[in-house]
Amino acid sequence: MGVNVIPMKSFIAILFLVILALPSFSQRVIQPSDVYRLKSVSDPQISPDGKWIAYTVSSPDSAKDKYDSDIWMISWDGKETIQLTSSPESESAPRWSPDGKYLTFLSSRYESKASQIWKMDRRGGEALKLTTLKVGIDEYEWSPDSKKIALIIKDQEPADEAEKKKTKKPIVMDRHHFKADGQGYLERKRNHIYVYDVATEKLDTITTGDFDNSDPVWSPDSKQLAYVSNRTKDPDRNGNTDIWIVDARQGAKALQLTKWEDSDTSPAWSPDGKSIAYLKSRTPEYDIYDQAQIAIVPVAGGNPKIISAKVDRDVSSPIWSLDGKSIYTTIDDDRRSYVASFDLSSNEMKKLTSGDRVFGSLRRGPNNKWASMSGDPYTPNEVYAIEGTAVTRLTHVHDEFLKPLALATVEGFNSTSKDGTVVGSLLYTPAGTLKNKKLPLILWIHGGPTSQDDFSFDLASQLHAANGYAVANVNYRGSSGRGMDYSRAIYADWGNKEVMDLIGAVDYLIKEGKVDANQMGVGGWSYGGILTDYITASDTRFKVAASGAGSALWFSLYGSDQYTTQYEAELGVPWKNADKWMKLSYPFFNIEKMKTPTLFMVGEKDFNVPPVGGEQMYQALKTLGVPTEFVVYPNQFHGIRTPSYQVDRYVRYKDWFGKYLDSPKMSGSIEPKK
Repeated sequence: MGVNVIPMKSFIAILFLVILALPSFSQRVIQPSDVYRLKSVSDPQISPDGKWIAYTVSSPDSAKDKYDSDIWMISWDGKETIQLTSSPESESAPRWSPDGKYLTFLSSRYESKASQIWKMDRRGGEALKLTTLKVGIDEYEWSPDSKKIALIIKDQEPADEAEKKKTKKPIVMDRHHFKADGQGYLERKRNHIYVYDVATEKLDTITTGDFDNSDPVWSPDSKQLAYVSNRTKDPDRNGNTDIWIVDARQGAKALQLTKWEDSDTSPAWSPDGKSIAYLKSRTPEYDIYDQAQIAIVPVAGGNPKIISAKVDRDVSSPIWSLDGKSIYTTIDDDRRSYVASFDLSSNEMKKLTSGDRVFGSLRRGPNNKWASMSGDPYTPNEVYAIEGTAVTRLTHVHDEFLKPLALATVEGFNSTSKDGTVVGSLLYTPAGTLKNKKLPLILWIHGGPTSQDDFSFDLASQLHAANGYAVANVNYRGSSGRGMDYSRAIYADWGNKEVMDLIGAVDYLIKEGKVDANQMGVGGWSYGGILTDYITASDTRFKVAASGAGSALWFSLYGSDQYTTQYEAELGVPWKNADKWMKLSYPFFNIEKMKTPTLFMVGEKDFNVPPVGGEQMYQALKTLGVPTEFVVYPNQFHGIRTPSYQVDRYVRYKDWFGKYLDSPKMSGSIEPKK
């Protein structure tokens, strides 16, 4: 029998290709404990002279098991970085006074019992408390003349008085919308606008009544405020917010500027003070799938002009150019987000950024300078400077975090569902994977549903990939970034087209030889957890599942979560539309067909998707003898914010998926450093 001998040149070439496919052995795969090393950068603010950008950095404190946020600033050329705060308490919302004298921020630091505004003199020195209110401040906005500050304050009991009471008052509700995640039971405590005079320290009440008010924005002459409020007869039962204008003095009468039947938000004054740009919903009914358009309305009144009608994509809050001839925004578009401008004379859009990455939190500075957050699949968000179409990365907060890590490769792919719908997705492949190697798969489903998996840094998917799995992120119908019809396709029809799209993407990866059809798991959080239940009730090929903050028995969610208005608008009330509610609850009523071992996780205080959703599915599978576990994170809301709980969740994912899926050591994979 002959033996085939590979020529030495061919052997060396093959060996060279293999080496190229492997990452550096000085690196390691990412681990759950890296949560303690990962920081978050946000809220860039350009100084009035354009020389500095202030921003916040939130860092996990493993000793205190919480996040601490500090204020930093970086020079426009990126050469000088300065940490401005370092107290044991968090500081947030950095804002420059328009005259350039102060940088202010919110904090309950030191002896403060409620969040107040603090100011730092640009010439140096320790921060001083600017406001000394007995109640906490939620938001604030400097007037252009630097003499006053608009505040958003929620009706509340003074912090020092609340501390004295041994027994809290009963919580009393008489509203239709009576609870919200992170806030708890709402009662009739409303958000109101106040104006604080910096020189006299006088506080004027601008809005009153049984209405919430938000987004206060000063007119260029510092005499008026535009803001958002729903002042319909029963604002809890619709989404009809409007733009209002009021003189910035106590007792002034507010004037309603917009009268659209649904959502008008995010007002922005034109530089000449004659117009207001804002976000206007497309449809008149309450609809979570709606896609806002940028509109402009004269301050004197009149019909709004839509300037983004040609762009069937999700846009963010509008920002005027300094010359008033353009509107800038960020746009979500098929796994990407970019900065764009609209010319007001033609309504034509111009893209200023490009590439497989995301941009957000756009801020305007002087002389056509812009700041933005931006990231890609291999780099968490950093601060970027934009001048014209030139984009420059300024901060390098995550360099130390990324330095020892060999991350998964991320690539986009498209699949076609059985009804012909083209679906855009992302595939994560573990570091060191050789080409054409079939991998076990984790189908990791995003929440929302009105959001998108995009070319940004995704910690969960990177961690799953580090365990040896291919990870698929699928932008099923209902997702944003593909137009309003694509998002609204699941209206009152949950668990149908989304499942079709998710399964279609999985089948595509199997056909392409990228994943092992016999080794597949599925999971997600929020609507991703909900779709996990729909998937395991529809397809028996998945050997393991992890459903976080999910639900399957919709009858039980009515009145127990925060979405009653949506349910009634989209599904109708359950006592009149029981068949619809029953149909959408098919995972629970088909529970005997579900054989997939499933891990359920919830936040104890989640009012978004309450624990009952996971409890019911856990109890049913337990009764039927299907392997299952139920994990409750104490004092957590819909998002798990305590660092140790975040680590725990990722460790449980690793152990649970690894228990039921084969994840042999990858050829060329990297062991964690000891």
